[in-house]
Amino acid sequence: MKRHIVMIGMMGAGKTAIGSELARRLHVPFTDSDAEIESAAAMSISEIFARDGEAFFRDRETQVLSRILKGPPGVVSTGGGAWMQAGNRELIRAHGLSVWLNCDLETLWHRVRQRSTRPLLKTADPKGTLARLLEQRAPVYAGADVTFEARADDSIEAAATRLIDQLRGIVPEFPEAK
Repeated sequence: MKRHIVMIGMMGAGKTAIGSELARRLHVPFTDSDAEIESAAAMSISEIFARDGEAFFRDRETQVLSRILKGPPGVVSTGGGAWMQAGNRELIRAHGLSVWLNCDLETLWHRVRQRSTRPLLKTADPKGTLARLLEQRAPVYAGADVTFEARADDSIEAAATRLIDQLRGIVPEFPEAK
């Protein structure tokens, strides 16, 4: 691979799950930018949000993303808000192919509702908050190089296979997957 494949989209869309399977099949490194931020800070994203706020977290996110994207090409999973920052979109465009995992609200809600690790959903109406975030973010996510329709009934393996097929049809030099 000559460039990174960068998974973008809402929390719960499957960026980490599908991205790690894609990397495994392509025999390239997989990096989850949120996990890298947590490792560097020695605290969870929820703790970073609570202690330092979202603006601080977004600055760290950009620093970590820049470091990852300067490394050898692989598959990168980003946090749901990473693509919303213009500087991050520029970084990703310069070093990778952005893939939006487009997922409907009900599927997202089903996947995230049991997790207390989503700081942006710690509201009186978490599903309403998720719906508002999706409505705000979808037009920006639509600027990705590739839109991949994430299906609720797909297994991780099936989704990765569909994504590989889609990428192979778009990127002529796309590597063979196992």
